[in-house]
Amino acid sequence: MIQTVALTGATGFIGSHIVEKLLSSGFHVRALTRSPPAAGQRNGLTWVRGSLEDESALNELVYGAQVVVHCAGHVRGKNLLTFTQANVEGSLRLLNAAENSLSCKRYLFISSLAARHPELSWYAQSKVAAEQQLIENASSVSIGIFRPTAVYGPRDKELQPVFTWLLRGLLPQTGSSATQLSFLHVYDFAEAVAKWITADVHNETPYELCDGRPSGYRWSDLQEIGESIRHKPVKVLKIPLPLLKSIAMLSTQVSRLTGKEPMLTQSKIGELTHIDWSATNVMITSNIGWTPTIQLERALRDGLF
Repeated sequence: MIQTVALTGATGFIGSHIVEKLLSSGFHVRALTRSPPAAGQRNGLTWVRGSLEDESALNELVYGAQVVVHCAGHVRGKNLLTFTQANVEGSLRLLNAAENSLSCKRYLFISSLAARHPELSWYAQSKVAAEQQLIENASSVSIGIFRPTAVYGPRDKELQPVFTWLLRGLLPQTGSSATQLSFLHVYDFAEAVAKWITADVHNETPYELCDGRPSGYRWSDLQEIGESIRHKPVKVLKIPLPLLKSIAMLSTQVSRLTGKEPMLTQSKIGELTHIDWSATNVMITSNIGWTPTIQLERALRDGLF
């Protein structure tokens, strides 16, 4: 039987790749969106107009679906309440719709590696709170949790500028030179989602996901990768903490004038300067058999970003 997957965040960077992977793997997808894209009609894909605040839309979204993949959420916000309303309360409303449906049995929550350290930021705090409350409130629906590290790839707007500058010879560095970073290509991430669905696992323990490089990357590793691809030097530009704080203050002030959520806040600086973002795929590989295929150097060499 062809499974139907209810998906949130389908018009975003990661969600759009999940849509493509699920459709190519033979799933039917029901995707939530505030405004269906004009060129987004495809066989096997049904758009459901609405948002995480709209309970009737959520009920329509999960209708006939066996699995929910919750990819939507806020990554920017001016205070903890902003993140809580979107990332916690929205996740619980979706769970309630899934619980009340006659078909949905599994719910995959796309969290973040940041949830490993909720003390670092409002975003991280909201993600771990959502994980905990989903597990506590689920009864007939099995909860799964993905904690991906920094995801990049085609259509990404966050890391793409960093990698572009790296290949031009300039690498901006936040935090210590000893910082351990990790990355995950969006193609591998979408594959992991499809693999989780077909594996039919029932495990509430969060799965970390990264590209598999042991101990992750230091800034010097990124510099070496850039130099190897360019065949020219890469200059590391260290951004001091006082400058980051000043940028965060300016970003917050601009957000008040524009009404848009700030790009950088004092809270977010905790994530940017944390010393250890290494990750391991041991548990997810053991449980569902997923392994990544694209490491960062290959992606940058082949233009897969």
